[in-house]
Amino acid sequence: MPNQKPVFISFYKALLFIIFTNVALVTSKSTIEPCSNSDSCNSLLGYTLYTDLKVAEVASLFQVDPISILTANAIDISYPDVENHILPAQLFIKIPILCSCVDGIRKSVSTNYKTRPQDTLSSIADSIYAGLVSADQIREANSIADPTVLDVGENLLVPLPCTCFNNTDNGLPAIYLSYVVKPVDTLAGIAASYSTTITDLMNVNAMGSSSVKAGDILAVPLSACASNFPKYASDRGLIVPNGSYAITASHCVQCSCGPGSLNLYCTPASLAQSSAGCNVTSCTYGGYSNGTIITWLSSSLQPRCPGPRQFPPLVAPPSYVTRDSVFAPAPAPQSDGAITTVPKTSTVPSTGSLPGLPPALAPFGSLSDASSLVNSLATLPTALMIYFLIKLISPFSL
Repeated sequence: MPNQKPVFISFYKALLFIIFTNVALVTSKSTIEPCSNSDSCNSLLGYTLYTDLKVAEVASLFQVDPISILTANAIDISYPDVENHILPAQLFIKIPILCSCVDGIRKSVSTNYKTRPQDTLSSIADSIYAGLVSADQIREANSIADPTVLDVGENLLVPLPCTCFNNTDNGLPAIYLSYVVKPVDTLAGIAASYSTTITDLMNVNAMGSSSVKAGDILAVPLSACASNFPKYASDRGLIVPNGSYAITASHCVQCSCGPGSLNLYCTPASLAQSSAGCNVTSCTYGGYSNGTIITWLSSSLQPRCPGPRQFPPLVAPPSYVTRDSVFAPAPAPQSDGAITTVPKTSTVPSTGSLPGLPPALAPFGSLSDASSLVNSLATLPTALMIYFLIKLISPFSL
């Protein structure tokens, strides 16, 4: 009579498979956007300073240009010695980052951190990077076998959350901010702070309800102005969130997105007049190519270009935290009747359905804290490997 495999062994293996499948999940707190190509986009992080830091130190923490941090928050870059200005602890600012497509998922992988004495993965994730990443995500990204042992001076990759959704929201230009939910936050409050709607936030983040919990990371669409520079321009695809500005053309031109228009408003930068290499001779800017500023009109250099002023009011670098120390965007810009070229909306599949219909052309995200097809597929190979390993070492066979 052939040997009968005990039923409890099959049950035991099935149970182990389910357990290891769940253990293998490195739970992300952020919205996941699947992707299938190697393109990248501009994105933003909502970051709360864990201690007093110079502007240059914050920039070093994320490996970005200090000037880009200042312009993203509408801070005046002509302030004396601005890069060495000390920003106060608990200040909330927006950090511009490059959002890439890595292993089929949108994330930023351009940030590295050099460990110091007393650092732990938890302190790096929760304190230094203000909850934008988890300790498990850092451990997995760096293949750390023992998370309790970190060598001083070790260079760690810090994967950070970001989304692109083709830089559109409801068919209009947008940049997405990765926002860490605070204990006092509500979805209605977040929507009001960033001039969007509860419905839009729920659709973008594939939320089944309007409840949020502290530590979750939401993708928040910020209205923006997109450029229509030619393809050969090095700054083609420039997109600027409403209420902020950007420096381009080798720091010679500044472009802003102001209320009342969906189009960029570009002028000679405040640094241009003191730089002999700028040669900005026009108020009509059409991109930067091979070291040349492309223009269609020629006029004398002016500190302020003619026409309605659309540049956002700039502020001095903050030295203390107030209740209003959140650099939120201005109200969404409105169409001025001009024809604006808008990229097609991203077609990202949703992992859940929401009651009613979403706004037209609204992007759909996938919140990994919920049941996510993306997470299941991403971790299935790991789970299968564990399963077959158990099968191999077991004295019984299936």
